[in-house]
Amino acid sequence: MIRVLLVDDQPILREGLKALLELEADLAIVGEADNGQTALQQVEALHPDVVLMDVRMPVMDGVAATGAIHQQFPQTKVLVLTTFDDDHYVAEALRLGAAGYLLKDTPSEELAIAIRTVYKGYTQLAPGIVQKMIAQTPRPAPQPFPDLPPGFTQLTPREREVLRLIAAGSSNREIAQILYISEGTVRNHVTNILARLELRDRTQAAIFANSIAPLLDRAIADEK
Repeated sequence: MIRVLLVDDQPILREGLKALLELEADLAIVGEADNGQTALQQVEALHPDVVLMDVRMPVMDGVAATGAIHQQFPQTKVLVLTTFDDDHYVAEALRLGAAGYLLKDTPSEELAIAIRTVYKGYTQLAPGIVQKMIAQTPRPAPQPFPDLPPGFTQLTPREREVLRLIAAGSSNREIAQILYISEGTVRNHVTNILARLELRDRTQAAIFANSIAPLLDRAIADEK
C-alpha cells in the first residue's frame, strides 16, 4: 500500500483528489495539510511514501516545503501539483528534490500512475516540461570533439534509441509503444542509461542527449 499525503490550501481540491485516489486499491490517503509548514509536520508524524504538493500556499509554499522534506525525510517522495505551468517553479522544485511535477488537470488515472512511478524511485514530468527546461538551459559553445562520459560508448543500440526518445520528452509508455517493448524493459534501459552516464535523472539525460544530438543521431544511424 502506498501512503499518500495531500497538501493544498483549497479544501475542495483536497477532497476531490482524495475521492479520486481512494478508488485506487493500492493507494491510501493518510493525511492532509493546507500549507508547507503543516505538511512538514505531517510528514514527520505520518511517514507517507508520497506527498502530493501544491505550489502556491500561505505560511510556507510548496517549493520550500519540498526542499525541507527532501533534506529531512529523503525516503518520502514529493510529487508537485499545480495549476500554474510556470517554468521557474518546475526548475526550482526539481532542483530542491521533487521527484516529479504534474499539472492539476492531469487525469486521475495518470496521476495514480505518476504516484506509483515516483514511489518506485523514478522521475515523473508532465508532457512539455522537459522541452521547456532544455530550452532554458544555457548551451555550451559547440565543440568539434565533445567530451563524452566514458559510459556513452557502453550504451547499447537500444539504449541510445531510448536516450534519444527521452530527449524528445517521451514518457516510458510512449517509448514502449514506439519501440514495441514493454514499459518494464524501458525502465530497465533508463536505469542503465543513468548509471552508465552517471546522471541523476531523466531530465539530466534529456539535456545531455540534446547537447550531443548530431553525434547521437549519427551513432544510431551507423548501428542500423
